[in-house]
Amino acid sequence: MDKLICSELILNNDGSVYHLKLHPEDIADTIIVVGDPNRVPLISKHFDNISVTKSNREFITHTGYIGKKHISVMSTGIGVDNIDIVFNELDILSAIDLKSRTLKKTKRTFKIIRLGTTGGLNDKINVDDILFSRYAIGIDGVPHHYQYDLNLFEQKLSDEFAKKTNWSKKLADPYAVKSSNFLWNHMYEDQFNKGITLTMNGFYAPQGRSLRIPLSQPDIIKKSDSILFNNLRVSNIEMETAGLYAFGKMFNHEVISLSTVLANRSTGVFSSNPSKSIEKLINFALSKIESL
Repeated sequence: MDKLICSELILNNDGSVYHLKLHPEDIADTIIVVGDPNRVPLISKHFDNISVTKSNREFITHTGYIGKKHISVMSTGIGVDNIDIVFNELDILSAIDLKSRTLKKTKRTFKIIRLGTTGGLNDKINVDDILFSRYAIGIDGVPHHYQYDLNLFEQKLSDEFAKKTNWSKKLADPYAVKSSNFLWNHMYEDQFNKGITLTMNGFYAPQGRSLRIPLSQPDIIKKSDSILFNNLRVSNIEMETAGLYAFGKMFNHEVISLSTVLANRSTGVFSSNPSKSIEKLINFALSKIESL
């Protein structure tokens, strides 16, 4: 079995993975991921005990138990480029023996649940609602740096997005991915919104916000509204979900993303109590995760 070289598999002096600074025993098989590092303690305060607290840069991890459920919560920072780091290093912890630098005969399969915040894109989605991402469309191009089975992705949806938005050839090809069926069946309830999430690679111009410099694609949100795929419409916009779904498929881990809607881009409304909205999302998710 080939040994992975040091410049490819970079470890810290204590043998932990480079960015996350974690050892395999530091992480549970069930992992909540959040963008904001400050949201980690908002979740871990619900744990009955915390056995691991580690941090490096924007990556903070708390691991502990709720009852008998072993669970971790980790911050990723913003964007699919960060998701690339997080997912690769989680997969290292899953699939590689860090002492011998060789692949394990058996790997761990993680259940990864994103708890995020998002902006709704039509007036049927209310601020402070919980929204589940059944599919996600990414425009960052990061997964295209990997060789992967094209059947893992939803090519018809990405083609429809490119067609309806007159997607510029100057930009990376869009990709579209579906959530984990296993986690969807366990966590989704009919009372909540579901839809197709746009994962953009920036907060301002990529999400249609025009301040001082004109936009190259000013109507991307409006044009996306005409997309219909498997009876679902484009519902919301954020910056991480498509990357999580893509790497989940490629690395064979289970991934789902649910968010609280803090703003509605169609109506111009922003939540009057974001903290309460986020806490509602956390409480619901933990009640489902505990029985995974």
